[in-house]
This record gives sequence, C-alpha cells and structure tokens, in this order.
Amino acid sequence: MRKQKIYLETTLFNHYFDEGRGLAHTSTVALFKEVEAGKYEAFTSSYTLDEIGKAPAEKRDKMMGLLSKYNISVLTYHEEADSLANIYVSENVIPLKYRTDGLHIAIAAVNNMDMIISMNFQHIVKRKTKLATGSINSLNGYRAVEIFNPMEVVENENG
Repeated sequence: MRKQKIYLETTLFNHYFDEGRGLAHTSTVALFKEVEAGKYEAFTSSYTLDEIGKAPAEKRDKMMGLLSKYNISVLTYHEEADSLANIYVSENVIPLKYRTDGLHIAIAAVNNMDMIISMNFQHIVKRKTKLATGSINSLNGYRAVEIFNPMEVVENENG
C-alpha cells in the first residue's frame, strides 16, 4: 500500500514547540512521530519556510530543524500553485491579505498531496475552505485535497 503524502502547513511547526497548547501540541508531536515511523510521506513548501523565516532566530532554528529530523521534503514555488491561489482569492475563499494560506492549499493540490494538515482554523481548516477549494481544484484539473487538523489524523493510545 502506498504511503499517504501529507502537506504540513506552517502552524504545525509552531505547535510542535508550544507545550501550552495541550492536545493541539501533543497531537502535532504525535503526527511528526508517525511521519518518523514511516506512516506518511511528509512535505511542506517554500511558502512555509518563508513564514518560518519571520520567527525569532531561536524559534526559527528549532522549527527548521524539524525538516531534517523528520525528513520532510520541501516543495518549491510553482506557477500553477500561484494561479490556483489567485482563483481562491478571486472567488472569496481566501482573503487577499492571507493569500499565503491559499498558496499552501494550492501547492498541495498541484503536487497531488493526499492531505493538508494544519492548525489554521481561520482560513484553512474550515468547512467553507474545504468545500470551495475542493470544487475549484476539480474545475481546474486537480483533485480535492483533504484538509484536517492533527487531532483528526493521529492514532490515539488505543490505536
């Protein structure tokens, strides 16, 4: 059976180190451990790296360290993703001010990811976004990428 390809959005890199977030933190760490155990093939993108690059040096270095620790591949800028993100904005799915959130979804779509995992409940892990981006993707020749938060995908203690 083929490993599912997952796209890790920027918020996961933050939540990995934010122990004050309770279940969100523990589920995020558990997801990274599942990646390490070979359950998923994990990807992020240059858009994530750009966002991580804005963090204070110590935090930025820790977050960047997760890439090598968990063997996370980085997807680079893609013209088709840029175009698809523009459609999300023009269709009022993603606000222009938060276009990068659309770029995360678009880069996952054009690279045929199975899932996007995010803790961004404002613009990504949201029913409207899931439905609308799925429709837009289909109309533009891409499949709808499932969007989840880590609590929805990690195995619990009971398996």
